[in-house]
Amino acid sequence: MYENLLKTVTNLGSPKVLVVGDFMLDVYVYGDAVRISPEAPVPVLKVAKTEYRCGGAGSVADNLAALGATAYCLGVIGDDPNGVILKDKLTKAGVDITGLFEAANRPTVSKQRLIGLAQHLHRQQLIRIDEESAEPLSGELRQRILRAYEQKLCEVDVVCLQDHNKGLLSDSLCRRMIELAAKANKKVLVDPSPTSDYSKYLGATAITPNRNESSAAVGFEITDAQTAARAADDLLHRLKLQAVVITLDKEGAYLKTQDAGKIIPTRARSVYDVTGAGDMVLATLATSLAAGCDYETAVQLSNIAGGIEVEKFGAATVTAEEIADEIARRNGGSNSKVRAVDSLVHELERRRRQKKTIVFTNGCFDVLHRGHVEYLGFCRQHGDIVVVGLNSDSSVKTIKGPERPINNQLDRSIVLAALEMVDYISIFDEPDPLNLIKKVKPDVLVKGEDWAEKGVVGREFVESYGGEVALARLVEGRSSTATIDKMKSLEAKP
Repeated sequence: MYENLLKTVTNLGSPKVLVVGDFMLDVYVYGDAVRISPEAPVPVLKVAKTEYRCGGAGSVADNLAALGATAYCLGVIGDDPNGVILKDKLTKAGVDITGLFEAANRPTVSKQRLIGLAQHLHRQQLIRIDEESAEPLSGELRQRILRAYEQKLCEVDVVCLQDHNKGLLSDSLCRRMIELAAKANKKVLVDPSPTSDYSKYLGATAITPNRNESSAAVGFEITDAQTAARAADDLLHRLKLQAVVITLDKEGAYLKTQDAGKIIPTRARSVYDVTGAGDMVLATLATSLAAGCDYETAVQLSNIAGGIEVEKFGAATVTAEEIADEIARRNGGSNSKVRAVDSLVHELERRRRQKKTIVFTNGCFDVLHRGHVEYLGFCRQHGDIVVVGLNSDSSVKTIKGPERPINNQLDRSIVLAALEMVDYISIFDEPDPLNLIKKVKPDVLVKGEDWAEKGVVGREFVESYGGEVALARLVEGRSSTATIDKMKSLEAKP
């Protein structure tokens, strides 16, 4: 499963996603709450900074862009300063905003949160101030949106309907959009509004309500896997969907399709703020499904993305790189640094896309000592990612003799993995690392200065594409052989 998830998230590509819904501006006003007002028993907030983020459907579009997708917006904002700020934020994120229509008679939906900073550190939301209009759109504006929808539908891979019940996705418009998408053979994913009537979502592809929203829609409380299964089955058949994804907080998500139903678990998290978690789930599902994923894989990735998001404050984006890092950390705990060659090469391709400098070195690292630590520290100084090629037990015997290594390759790799300056370890069998170097293709190749005259294996290859070879100064008198000889001499003394 690990390899499949990692391969999927690093090959999502740039699917085109149309986001239709209620675009909002989230405003965070941070300040020090240091005293109580003499006018009323409320804290006085001394403003330190104001931060703007994309909210609602804007948050979905922002998340899609962070995942590498191409997001197209379709919705209504006000002809006001908040609308200008929202458009600027979306444009800077790389989102297409040509489908955002300005309405002079309604404000841009905004949610302003006043955040007190206790002792300048701990954030505590004091109050939220909403500015909005939930009035239905005019007939003319509805027609403009529908025409824009029809024009854009043929260009995109999937449609997201993000419904906050702010007047855009009326019953008739929502049904028409789903009908047109079905005719165009496009998937429609719905994040529903908090209502008990889901009939306007009839015929969509999938729906992603949370526990409370699902409970309201089916008329009973979802408390466990059994009630989640009942609710998902009800929604699937009543709305004629392909899939239902009910998000269940720390329990993960319940996935129901025509063929099966199951809980997709997630890792327990230290939840900091649930704002925007549903937007992140919808964006990840859309990107994954558009890239050709099956529903189970898409939900697994959405769980991970949503879990990362709730550990951040406010509506925050999550990148594909963050998801991949999380997947790697989950695989084998401390052994996640130890990679087979194919897995390592795949991981380094992802790191290069992040513009990271790859440093490679190799050795037996049999009995770890100060010299090793300073040597690996030298490697870290020359780049962002340090890869260690570790000689296998058979390779060490070939080089050092039949009594070596003292520690087997598993023990040696685990000790190396515990060092902060080492990012990845790959074990190789050959006497020299040339084949591994050719696969890693490092930006910097590091060896000890004692190799200057002997000739650094891989130098010609690395320098052939503009790579660098760096020689590290050795700590005098520190080596595994010297350490082992000293131990032997002590053992020999009476």
